[in-house]
Amino acid sequence: MTQHQSTQTMKPATAAKKLGVYLEATPAEFREGVVSRAELNALQADPPQWLRDLRRDGPHPRPVVAAKLGVSISGLARAGLTEPLTTEQIEALKQERPEWLERERATQAEVRKEAARLKQRDRENAESAENGD
Repeated sequence: MTQHQSTQTMKPATAAKKLGVYLEATPAEFREGVVSRAELNALQADPPQWLRDLRRDGPHPRPVVAAKLGVSISGLARAGLTEPLTTEQIEALKQERPEWLERERATQAEVRKEAARLKQRDRENAESAENGD
């Protein structure tokens, strides 16, 4: 008995998310089709010019904007930034250093610090349990 393997495909929105690009800025042929796992891998391994341009210049989706600014997606929403931003707009915000950005960066730093503390605590508890303490 031979198994017939079907090609795994995904919606363009899913592929754009995996590629870290804003779907609406991608070419029409990308938005209107389906993307196979092999096509996604090819795009990641050897990005075409449009993908390189989008990754460099934007507009960027919120997760990418948040990462580039060092804040959470929720922090962007609290600041009223719901639209995609270009690299130029992100750099301008970094230069301007508005109060909300400094506050959200501090919040994000505290979240990371707490996550690291909890991870260390869990690691110590696991070691303690292994040693029979």
